[in-house]
Amino acid sequence: MNLPSDNDFFGWVFLILHKYGAIFLHGAGVTLQLALVGTLIGCVIGLLVGVLRTLPIRKNANLFAKIGHGLLQFILAAYIEIFRGTPMIVQAMVVYFGSMQLFKMDMSPMFAGFFVVSINTGAYMAETVRGGIGSIDIGQTEGAKAIGMSHWQAMALCRRLFATFCRRSATTSSLISKIPPY
Repeated sequence: MNLPSDNDFFGWVFLILHKYGAIFLHGAGVTLQLALVGTLIGCVIGLLVGVLRTLPIRKNANLFAKIGHGLLQFILAAYIEIFRGTPMIVQAMVVYFGSMQLFKMDMSPMFAGFFVVSINTGAYMAETVRGGIGSIDIGQTEGAKAIGMSHWQAMALCRRLFATFCRRSATTSSLISKIPPY
């Protein structure tokens, strides 16, 4: 095969695509798979963590319940801040190479990728869900409690529409952010 001249940009592009096009397509498929599966798992994690972050503690709860609630809130807030505050590439390096160094775990690159994308997306989704639930007018919650609904019933009925809207819009933008622009 003849090499294109130095000035023939598109000739070089076609040569590279001809030679490595199948590898590029495979890489794009792996990227989409990581983004889709990782984002779906991250949405489940984010929904769970976001709802747990909004759990109220009763005023008459015993000391152990208050300490447990405070500890849970601290752990969840630390998880969110750490995984939202560090770049995903740093998280991937720490998980993939750090797991081998610290725990002698030899994980596959795909598993490490799914794990990192999932926990990173979960942290972002948790804040989106928590913010969406927190932005609901307090009158709706008070109204639900006034007619005898429990906290979980109020979460399920009064806040479901807004939280669903937040999750859908955040899921789309989160998925887009996981696919590299190059």
